Amino acid sequence: MLSKRIIPCLDVRDGRTTKGIQFRDNVDIGDPVEMARFYYREGADEIVFYDITASSDRRPIMLDVVKHVAETIFIPFSVGGGIRTVEDMRDVLLAGAEKVSVNSAAVLNPEIIRQGAQAFGSQCIVLGMDVKKVAVSQTIPSGYEIVINGGRTFMGMDALRWAQQAQELGAGEICLNSIDADGTQDGYELNLTRLISTRVSIPVIASGGAGEPSHLADVLKQGCADAALIASMVHYGTYTIREIKEYLHAEGVKVRRTW
Repeated sequence: MLSKRIIPCLDVRDGRTTKGIQFRDNVDIGDPVEMARFYYREGADEIVFYDITASSDRRPIMLDVVKHVAETIFIPFSVGGGIRTVEDMRDVLLAGAEKVSVNSAAVLNPEIIRQGAQAFGSQCIVLGMDVKKVAVSQTIPSGYEIVINGGRTFMGMDALRWAQQAQELGAGEICLNSIDADGTQDGYELNLTRLISTRVSIPVIASGGAGEPSHLADVLKQGCADAALIASMVHYGTYTIREIKEYLHAEGVKVRRTW
């Protein structure tokens, strides 16, 4: 069995790490380069970096920050936000990232997934999904809808159908974020995570809602996720990555421990 990954997420705006609740009321948390270095030393399995306003502002991702983070850590590093073309992907990978995450651009142009996978390999292409629970309908049979542009634009797309389509196009991994749970620290959206994780064959990273170690145990076991994204619970110093991993180990979840 592969170890479950614990992945701190750095949402970056104007060169600073920020955190909000359900994509609103963001506050400044700190310097992303220093935070990435700290989490790497603590035992993070991977770091995710999102330039959260690049897509909505229609501007390129901040490559200088990406380069500085990549020079600081020696674990896998995934970068998303404002990636619209294969050339954007190449720039991010050349800046030091191992993976690129496409979200809004992939919804608007699904072929970017296929093009990226052909150019760099599926292992480099992560599909970011921002999902909102809605009423079940013929258009949204799963009851979960895709939302883009930082939670601003509802697309009338069913989340499960989109995840399966992205896998067929060549995505190597899915980062699944529940907008309803995001930043609440009340736990991951287990039904959504299980729905996607059990209906695709590529790894799924659960995102949105982690507030205590038991939430990670729940989503990694009950939600069938391959990895868990964390933010608030470590950004505010409530828990350390080591404490989280020790708890998961005691709960029978296989994790990488370096101590």
